[in-house]
Formats: sequence, C-alpha cells, structure tokens
Amino acid sequence: MNILITGCNGQLGNELQLLQHERKDIKFVNTDIEQLDITSPDAIRQMVDEHEIDGIINCAAYTAVDKAESNEELCQKLNAEAPAYLADAIEKRGGWLIHVSTDYVFDGTAHTPYTEEADTCPNSVYGRTKLVGEFNALKMCKNTMILRTAWLYSEFGNNFVKTMLRLGKERNELGVVFDQVGTPTYAADLARMIMTILDKGIKPGIYHFTDEGITSWYDFTIAIHKAAGITNCHVRPIHTSDYPTPATRPHYSVLDKTKIKQAYDIEIPHWEDSLRICIEKLNK
Repeated sequence: MNILITGCNGQLGNELQLLQHERKDIKFVNTDIEQLDITSPDAIRQMVDEHEIDGIINCAAYTAVDKAESNEELCQKLNAEAPAYLADAIEKRGGWLIHVSTDYVFDGTAHTPYTEEADTCPNSVYGRTKLVGEFNALKMCKNTMILRTAWLYSEFGNNFVKTMLRLGKERNELGVVFDQVGTPTYAADLARMIMTILDKGIKPGIYHFTDEGITSWYDFTIAIHKAAGITNCHVRPIHTSDYPTPATRPHYSVLDKTKIKQAYDIEIPHWEDSLRICIEKLNK
C-alpha cells in the first residue's frame, strides 16, 4: 500500500514519520510544501498517479489562527480548496482520504462535549475555511474520514506547551486565560490513532479525537510548569477580554470521543499523562 502524507514537517506529520518504521507493508510518501503544492490540482494528480497512491493523510493546513483573519485568501486555498483537490485525485484512483480538522468549526457556546452531529458555527476565518474543507473532502471522496482534534502540541514546531516552557523560564509572572476550556492533545497520540485506523480500516465519516479530560489554558499552563519543574514563575488567571486577539476563540470546545472509541475499540490517554511524556522528551 502506498500512502501520501501532506504537511509532513508539521507537528502531526513529524509524529507520523516516527511511527512509519513499524509499518513495513506500507510505502509512505512524505511531502510538505517543497515536494507538493496542495493548492495545485495538477501537481496533486501527478504525485498521486506517479506513486500509485492508495490513500492520503492530509496533515497540511493554514493554522496561524490570528494571521488568518488578515490572510483569508491563502487560508481559503490551503484549508478549503486543497482538501477538495486531494479528495478528487484519490477518488479517481478508488482510494481513501484521512483529513485532519479542528474544534474551531464550533463557536464554543455549548456546555457539554460536542458530538460529531452537533451544529457547526465557526466564528473565525480559520474555523470557516476548515469547515468548508471538511465539506469538500466528504463531497469529493466517498471514502473520507474527517478527524477533528484540538489544542495540539508536541516536541515539534511552535505550540502552546513549548511557548509556556520558554516564558516560564524567562519571566517571573505570566497571565493566561482561564475562561477558555478544552482538551490538550499530544500529536503523538493522534498519530498513533491514525496508525490504528490504517490497521483496522477506514470508516468514512466525521470523528472526534483528543486526549481525555478537560482543562483551561490557565490550568494547562500550571500543569506544564509543574511537570517541567518550573517554580519561579507566578501564573495568574486572566479573562479572554484581558488578552484580545484578532480571531475569536471558542470558550468551550470539548469534543465527545464516544464514536471513535466504539468504532475502533480504543482507550485514549489522559492529557496530563501525555503531557508528562512530551515534557520528558523535550528535556532530553
């Protein structure tokens, strides 16, 4: 089986590459912007045909949430149009697509975890373009799995955990919002979930995957500093209104994972356990 991975240099793409040695039966074609322009239907078709691709894992996206507000055209191309091109190309080969999406497709006004059937209502450019990308992928390829995730972090790239570790060492005091609630997700756990899907088979539709548990950005920061042994930085809770950003964030974006747990008979790690593993690796 030949599998194309887009966005291989991102957090999830890097974690997937670490697991590839376990699958001798699969040839992975790892690509990022240098190898494949996913905004070009011709380039995608050529790549898919040349390597006889059976399935695509799309980890590529425009994820700079605030910059997206003033860069809507590029965000639209990468998050909304590119999934359609990928889905169309693999559908013509009778293959499948795993497309990674986001909790930002919801507006965050709920008080109980969002199921896959919950009404979507994105309130940012990033969220709107990601939602259109979901729709396009499902429309263009009948064997499409949408994996919505949230609060992704890893040893790779820029993310909240690495930023809080750096600021915790640089500053004596830090203000972090306490009124945005969700679930941190270790990219390695999502990568492992994708490998489980490859083992057990593609089941088309929309699925939610994050680690287990619920926290706020403030409490997440406290846990990060505790796990890293940072004691000389006072973290204080602040309101979202105290830290205005160009893009509106969901105040509540906990995702219900019942569907994927039942479909693939899995247990998902708690976010605190995965956080400790990530920080141990970063310390090495």
